[in-house]
Amino acid sequence: MSFGWRTIRRAKLTGMNDQPPAWITVDLTAIQQNVARLKEYAGDAEVMAVVKGDAYGHGLLPVARAALRGGATWLGVAQMSEALALREAGIEAPVLTWLTAPGTDFQPAVRAGIDIGVPAVWELEAAVAAARITGTTARVQLKVDTGLGRNGAFGADWDALRDAAAKAQAEGSVEVVGLFTHFAYADAPEHPTVLTQQELFAERVRDAERAGLRLQTRHMSNSAATLTQPSAAWDMVRPGLAVYGLTPVPQIGDPAHFGLRPAMRVQARATVTKRVPAGQGVSYAHTYVTDRETSLVDVPIGYADGVPRAGSSVGPVLVNGERHTVAGRVCMDQFVVDVGDEEVAAGDPIVLFGPGDGGEPTAQDWAEATGTISYEIVARMSSRLPRTYVGGEEPA
Repeated sequence: MSFGWRTIRRAKLTGMNDQPPAWITVDLTAIQQNVARLKEYAGDAEVMAVVKGDAYGHGLLPVARAALRGGATWLGVAQMSEALALREAGIEAPVLTWLTAPGTDFQPAVRAGIDIGVPAVWELEAAVAAARITGTTARVQLKVDTGLGRNGAFGADWDALRDAAAKAQAEGSVEVVGLFTHFAYADAPEHPTVLTQQELFAERVRDAERAGLRLQTRHMSNSAATLTQPSAAWDMVRPGLAVYGLTPVPQIGDPAHFGLRPAMRVQARATVTKRVPAGQGVSYAHTYVTDRETSLVDVPIGYADGVPRAGSSVGPVLVNGERHTVAGRVCMDQFVVDVGDEEVAAGDPIVLFGPGDGGEPTAQDWAEATGTISYEIVARMSSRLPRTYVGGEEPA
């Protein structure tokens, strides 16, 4: 019997005009309900929904609005441009931005009433300069390093920042609104640093108050701490991943265990389907070779879209209700799936991941298959994939 590259079933052409080859669906109702659930974990503390990185790939503005509807009272972003985008879209809720580099123009943020996270004296000086130029008191929150060894004032640098902030506040250039830090091991709740960081943060709060800083908000809890460390809630919690319905502590429980629902679904449409013999190499370098007569399906999404190349030969997908695995290497714009004798047509849906309640893989499944974390799986989905939003109604 001879084998040619041929389609194994006529393509489903009806209604396919102008349809993207791959896309993302974001469930805004899930975002809203996740935030409401996180409010329950937070107790009396406020919730800052972290929407940095284009809301972990979900879309900054739609997610920010859904999070506020769900009960978040603050929004958090890494970069100042993200904070300004929120303001330009008419979002008036308090916003904190905490990652800047020398040369950043602080004036637009000061004018917009955005809180600026300050981990070093030079950033405080930049905020003071912007305040003087604009004639507006800059709102700042001091960031202290309590053990992560990353962004934040540490040791003698903390002493210098605290004293400089107190002086600037006395002069009227800045208002020191808050103090915050970040956990190193919150996703390992029993790790000793979880407690020692809380203790050191409490010391730094006392330091700041003794220096005359009247702190309105003190916060340190990320998603993992929000779910597992109620003692660390302080005045506000700062969840990121959990807002999107993913678990930061998969060793403890899946999203449903915490009352969360994943909001992102990534899908594509089958393009070319073909029947091939045993011994056929698939994709670059033929790292996958068929061991029987089988059917191959080309899926038009690749690493340019955010699919990890590490998913080569291991990434799970759902094809017509059946689980399969990527066959061979993930390419820039596509990958191949060996579906055996399953009948698949061009246009049939391929689900890379979603909430998981329909049998599809989850972001956590992809993380485990590729040796990474679910944060990266969702956040790396590129802007080439159009986002479709569903749900997100106003709460009753």
